[in-house]
Parts: sequence; C-alpha cells; structure tokens
Amino acid sequence: MIESKHSDRMLYPTPGLGAEDERVLAEVDRMQGDLRRQVRSAPAKRTAGLRKFLIADAIAASNSIEGFKVSTVDVEDLSAGERDVEVSEENREETLAYQRMMSYIQTLHGAEDFSYGKGQLNALHWMLQGHRHSQRKPAGQWRTGPVYVTDARDASIAAYTAPDASAVPGLMGELVEWLNDADGDAHLLVRAAMAHLHLVSIHPWADGNGRMSRSLQTLLIAREGVLAPEFTSIEAWLGRPGNTWEYYRELADRGATYVPDQDVRSWIRFNLTAYHQQAQTVQGRLDRSGRVWSALAKFGDQGGLDERVLAALHDVALAGRVRRSRYEQAEGLSRQQAQRDLRDLVSAGILEPVGRTRARYYLAGPNFPERALDLARTPMTLTEPYGRR
Repeated sequence: MIESKHSDRMLYPTPGLGAEDERVLAEVDRMQGDLRRQVRSAPAKRTAGLRKFLIADAIAASNSIEGFKVSTVDVEDLSAGERDVEVSEENREETLAYQRMMSYIQTLHGAEDFSYGKGQLNALHWMLQGHRHSQRKPAGQWRTGPVYVTDARDASIAAYTAPDASAVPGLMGELVEWLNDADGDAHLLVRAAMAHLHLVSIHPWADGNGRMSRSLQTLLIAREGVLAPEFTSIEAWLGRPGNTWEYYRELADRGATYVPDQDVRSWIRFNLTAYHQQAQTVQGRLDRSGRVWSALAKFGDQGGLDERVLAALHDVALAGRVRRSRYEQAEGLSRQQAQRDLRDLVSAGILEPVGRTRARYYLAGPNFPERALDLARTPMTLTEPYGRR
C-alpha cells in the first residue's frame, strides 16, 4: 500500500511500512537508544576519538562513491589540520570541502528558528562544490541544462536522465515544502531516506548531487535524531563496495527517467537495512574501543606510563598510526609535551617513527601491547535484519 497525503504532489509518495519493516525499524530504535545511553555514560575522552573516526569514515566513504579515494585515517588527519598528508590536491580539496559542510550540518542540531529553504540547500552545495565552480558547472545554483547519471559499467550509457532543468525550481520548491511540513507522522529515519531519494532523483545541480542527497539525509537525522549524526549516518555503510553496488541498483530500479508515481518500498527497506547494520557497526566499534582502552590501561599500569599517552596508543591500535598534532589536540598538550611523550614511547620501543619533521607519524613498535592490537584487529559480524533474501 502506498500512502500519500497529497495526490497532486510530484514527489514520490511515502510508502506505508509492512510488519517486517516495523520490526526492523523497532530494532534500529532500540539499538540507537542503547548507543545513546552508552555514549552519554562513557568518558568523553573515549567517545571523542570514536566520533572523529565516524565523521571521517562517512566523509571518506561518501567521497569514494564519487571516485575520490582517501582513507579514513587520512581524512582524520586532513580534518585535524595536517598539511603533510600524501593525497592528491584534488582529493584534498574534495575532502576538506565535504568536511566543512558536514561540520556545519552538525551545528544545526540545536539551531533555533530553523527551516529548510532553497537558499539554504544552494549554500550547502556551494560549501561542497564552490572550489569547482565554473560557468559550465556552477556551484550553489540550479543547473540550467540536462544532467545524466552514466552507467557504472559503460560511461556511454545514461542509466538515469534527470527531469528537465525547467522543472527543477518547482520540484525543489515542493521538496522544501515537504521537508518543512509534510509526512510529519512518518518515522524520522523513513523521512530521511525519502529526502535522499527525492533530492537525488531531482538532481538539481550540475554536479555533486549524490553527496548532497546523502548529506541531506544526514541533516534530517542531525536535526531530529536521538543521537549525534555521526552515530546514525549511513554514508559509511553506503561506501562499502558491495553496498555501493546495491545502492546503484536500488536507484536504477526507480527507472531511467523521473517517474514519481511509483512504489518505493524497496528503497525504504534498503535504507532500513543500512540503518540497522550501521547501528551494529557503531556498537561493535564502541565495544571494541572499550576493550582496547582496557588492555592499554592495564599495559600502562604495568609499565608506569602516564595515562595521557594511552590516547596516542589507542589511535595506533585502532587507526594504525598517530601524528603528533592529533595527540597534542586530543590531550590539550603543548607541542613540546607531545613531542617529549612520543619520543619517550619511541625510546621504549612502543612506537616506531616513520618520516621526518612535519610529515612524521608513528606506528606500533616491537614493544606495543599485542593484546591491544589483537582486540583492534578482531573483525565483527553483522546480521542481515530481513534474513537471507
């Protein structure tokens, strides 16, 4: 059954949920509630690193869908202000632009007198694409010509042709109206998934539509969610290779042109699966982080290490490396303090330096606690919420 309050709308009707969908959504709500309680009760120092990782992972994954390949740890370093990160200038610009936009989206959680608007969406697009602004592909304004999504297997084939440019202002006006007051009784996560589908189908800009659509989904969650968006965004999940192909397939199933009067229940189920498995993933990372902290604390007690250096060791165990600036920021240290701590850890064989001066980072040394590394490297298992299909 398809439920729509406005039969004259030119957006996809929000579908009703079946019993299985309701069950999966209830499980997502429960997992997110558990995460909220754990995050609130955990020491801020322990969750701060996880928050930064999740944000970087979302940026890295969403950009990777568009062909910009930067590892999560490199995104973390770039976001922290590191300049000596070995990535191309193009990937650096794309990463920092997305990071700035996502940082702004996060600040909107508690913004008063908030409403969605065409200008606001165009401003977000400028933040994402302003560095690529050109007459042919303007940033921060609707496209004036046709736009196509090419087939991932053959760039000469148009997998999707977006609505005519003349229809974009009207469709975006309708979308803004829907964002502000329509389908208010639908679950937040369903509304966020529908917002993603609406925007990516309208494809209102000459470039950057996929990332803007995923960001809009995150924005809805940031505005109304029970958890900070980094704990609920599905961008990292979508960027996993197998999931990315499923994402393409789900969008392709909507047809080669814009046909809004159709049943999009499979899209909702796809997103519910994403929410469910991302919640599992975040829970697994939170649990693993706690186990690694415990192992490092035991190691530190036995070796007489200052508690503050555990933050650097935690980064190495989970992210694979640490930089002086990251450690300095995490612990609120002076440069000299951070340098001295890392130098002492190198002398003890716990860390091993790579590179020289500004570009230097540190890996696990021969005396790094193996227990912490084993815990960090243990893979987690995800369940399929709808069972095998």
